[in-house]
Amino acid sequence: MTVALAALVPGALLGWLVYETAGGSGDGGGTGGASARASASAAPVSPTEDGKRPETSPAPTGSRSSAPAASGPLKGKVVVIDPGHNPGNFRHTGEINRQVDIGTNRKECDTTGTSTNDGYTEAKFTLDVAHRMRALLEEQGATVKLTQDADRPFGPCVDERARIGNEAKADAVVSVHADGSGAGNRGFHVILPGSVRAGAADTRAIVAPSRDLGERVAGRFVAVTGSAPSNYIGDGTGLVTRKDLGGLNLSTVPKVFIECGNMRDSKDAALLTSGAWRQKAAQGISEGIVSFLRG
Repeated sequence: MTVALAALVPGALLGWLVYETAGGSGDGGGTGGASARASASAAPVSPTEDGKRPETSPAPTGSRSSAPAASGPLKGKVVVIDPGHNPGNFRHTGEINRQVDIGTNRKECDTTGTSTNDGYTEAKFTLDVAHRMRALLEEQGATVKLTQDADRPFGPCVDERARIGNEAKADAVVSVHADGSGAGNRGFHVILPGSVRAGAADTRAIVAPSRDLGERVAGRFVAVTGSAPSNYIGDGTGLVTRKDLGGLNLSTVPKVFIECGNMRDSKDAALLTSGAWRQKAAQGISEGIVSFLRG
């Protein structure tokens, strides 16, 4: 434990140590001290259980951009949220198995994602967290765009996901996922782009700002959710660099992925299937984005 804590990035270390000092376990998914101690850098909202806005009229759907808010610290900033996978992908295996160019090589358009042992899918999880994040970030004044909102039969493919962020000239992009590792493997990790220059991919300009974004997201995720960094990847830092993901390779704007937990571990699955915990996950990620955009 001492070695793992020493390896944490500074923001994550601070949040984790504060949480541990207060005696939190991170397993309950309730309203524990870590959430209460989280800073107000992303103002909390009160979404419905499915994560949509608490409005009297139906919330807008589709992967549209939100209307810019009249005021707020993120006024003028554009955030793209990329909910991993699509609930309809499993019906379109032929289409999502199509190979696309990711710069370094060719890879499947997309996958179906994973699920808990009880059948709660990663695609459902990511979309729920994305809705919650959208509400939080819009409260801060950001213009928010989703790469998909279950508004298309499948996809988008990984190259199109990157293109959506690029064309939006996003100030930050976060791709939301949950892992499908073995039982006993627990915790979250944030995936950063490596330096790639091959074919259509050139990440050199975004490596440093993406690391800054990733470190801030990891730090706030620890502080708000109480979850520890992954015990099976990242050497206890909660940060992993990869060069094999098209969504990162083809991005020209700061972008990271976050694997919020392991759906195949029963303890992590209990968190991922909790609406209260998903709200904390959304808040932690959003606070990291706010911190990055405000410098």
